[in-house]
Amino acid sequence: MNQANLDLALMNFLKTFFPMEVKQKQKDNERRAIDNAQGCVKSSAAFTNPSTQPHNNLSHNLPSDLHLTTALANFAEDAVMTLRLSDLPQEILFEILLCVPPALIPVLQRVCRKFNDLSQPLLWRHHCRTQFSYWSPEHEFTTKYAQSAAAIDWKQIFQQRHLADLAISHELENILSSQTGRIERSERIIAHGYDAKDTLLRHLNVDDDAEDVLARRFYSDAVLGGVHRAQAIEEWVKLREGQPVALERALAAFDQFVLHSREGDLEEVSTRLDHVAQSIRLENPELSEASPQQKAKLIAAYLLGEKLTGVEDDSHYYNLQNSFIGLALQSHDRAALPLISVAIFCAVSKRLGLVAEPCGFPFHIYAIIMAPEGHGLDGRPLREGSEPQRVYMDPFRSDNAVPESDLKVQLAAMGIAPIEYETHLSVASTADMVRRTSRNIIGSIQSTRHVHGLSITAESSYPEADGALYSALWALLVLPEEDAARFEGARFLPYILDHVEKQFLVDVRLVERFAIPLFEASHHQEQLRNTIRVMRAGDLMPKSVKPRDYEASQSVHYKVGQVFRHRRYNYQGVITGWDVECAAGETWMSQMGVDRLSRGRHQSFYHVLVEDKSVRYVAEENIDDAPVQVGVKLMSLAGQHFKRWDKSSQAFVSNIRDEYPDD
Repeated sequence: MNQANLDLALMNFLKTFFPMEVKQKQKDNERRAIDNAQGCVKSSAAFTNPSTQPHNNLSHNLPSDLHLTTALANFAEDAVMTLRLSDLPQEILFEILLCVPPALIPVLQRVCRKFNDLSQPLLWRHHCRTQFSYWSPEHEFTTKYAQSAAAIDWKQIFQQRHLADLAISHELENILSSQTGRIERSERIIAHGYDAKDTLLRHLNVDDDAEDVLARRFYSDAVLGGVHRAQAIEEWVKLREGQPVALERALAAFDQFVLHSREGDLEEVSTRLDHVAQSIRLENPELSEASPQQKAKLIAAYLLGEKLTGVEDDSHYYNLQNSFIGLALQSHDRAALPLISVAIFCAVSKRLGLVAEPCGFPFHIYAIIMAPEGHGLDGRPLREGSEPQRVYMDPFRSDNAVPESDLKVQLAAMGIAPIEYETHLSVASTADMVRRTSRNIIGSIQSTRHVHGLSITAESSYPEADGALYSALWALLVLPEEDAARFEGARFLPYILDHVEKQFLVDVRLVERFAIPLFEASHHQEQLRNTIRVMRAGDLMPKSVKPRDYEASQSVHYKVGQVFRHRRYNYQGVITGWDVECAAGETWMSQMGVDRLSRGRHQSFYHVLVEDKSVRYVAEENIDDAPVQVGVKLMSLAGQHFKRWDKSSQAFVSNIRDEYPDD
């Protein structure tokens, strides 16, 4: 497209959709000409992405599947140009260019030199900000964005992110196309850090009618979970190494394990707390003049009033969500245990200039508010040599101070010696708050579900119990008790590895990075390496192909993708594989009573995925294939093996045809 055609296309676009404005433009003075050209900007924006505009007459008439330059050119045959594009001022041209998809900018710059005269740093900074929401810390995006646009090569930054986006999408397509090598491909995506999140969210939010919607959502979510968990464990490792980590970040790391595509990651928790603090400032203009004790009361009252602290009623006290600071900040009901309530109170207080920390009181966390050096809690100067003043609060329950004497009475009732009082009334470490949160999570799971050891047998809800327990185990592994034996964390390894193998296979690298180094020069380290070696080898091993073109396979009645109910146990599952006859070992067959079945071991057996996430091996005689309504839980899990649900066949469409080509 040359300059003349581009001018003509733009003017014809205006004449087609804004005929009255164009006529007015021809009659008015230069000032009105510029004002009318601004209408061009608005229409160009709507044309570039009409799905984001209000549903007016214009948006209904625009062809949404055409790029801007192509669509404008289609109008060139209908009218005669009355105004050249080059007549528009640079400010308007720049606004037009902001509305053009980044991939088309070089095209426009080649056909219209005036576009090259516009501020390139401002243009590419704009696209960095609008095209990508999440950035890895090494970019220092917020710091760079605050600088002069000309000081940063924003075009290069955009190109790097664009290339990363393409590479991540390519790896994801390979994950979807083959069951082999998924661990390594996932690791290459996770290596991009938070730069991968925008791309993965785009694939995760694919349209419902996509050809591989279930598989794309499942694996995008799985890899995104790996990105989130890596960032979480890195925060705990910093704590272990003695680096400063804000309490809210250390606790928000637990949210990373159950986050999926929801809001509430580390930065979003921090931003939410910033907004809460700002709201308190706006509602209390006198806050800056208030004494520390008055500030503490105002903050606690606001948090309780906004239902950001406390639990709605005692019956919900042990709800799993109450141990996650990100969920508490998003909840419209009180959903924060005392520890989380105190963490929110302390984080907001610090943003408002108040020194507040959690204290290590047994069983129930309180906040300690400390007066500034040389001043009392009432804000007045202290006499030289006076003891620093502090006061305790329980933001979980009220906005009133808790007398220290009352806390000592409670400690005495617990049988704690007076000499140890100060230990329990002093500031608790962030690492200790992480450990206590882990124990709260495990306690919530144990109180609401039947748990055998640390293995959950009931179905999950949100936050998912599996992910929550997994977070608690990792935290206790990375941050053991201060007086724990050297390899105390080894007792958590079997449970962590079981979770990795069954649900979080993309976390193999996390075990290598963060778990193996904890057991230097011990037999645990070699055991871990061997286990990971087996997982990696299994992922690289091609699947055995099971076609249906040989005689024995003709006896296999059901196909991969069929949904059924178990005749005896009534659970819902989907077939993910089959054997012509039972292929389990003699010990398993004896334990399960296979030979007592009416058809014994010489009938087809099926590998099945059950709605509670378990994987089972089912005899053909126990399968009831009567039509069933597929549950939400099973539908969300099915993407591990299937592309989509086919309504006409009432079965899932296989994504494992490299193993079962005829199913």
